[in-house]
Amino acid sequence: MAQQITLDDELHSRLEKHLEEDESIPEFVEELLNIYESDRFIQEGYSE
Repeated sequence: MAQQITLDDELHSRLEKHLEEDESIPEFVEELLNIYESDRFIQEGYSE
């Protein structure tokens, strides 16, 4: 089931400035989350 979030106009505009051609905001957010969760951003010794 998909969830919906509401962005204020300022945040929406900021996100749009970073989109690549034909990229949607949900795709961009997913990419950010993947980067955040990647090993490059996990601190040494961190575990869930």
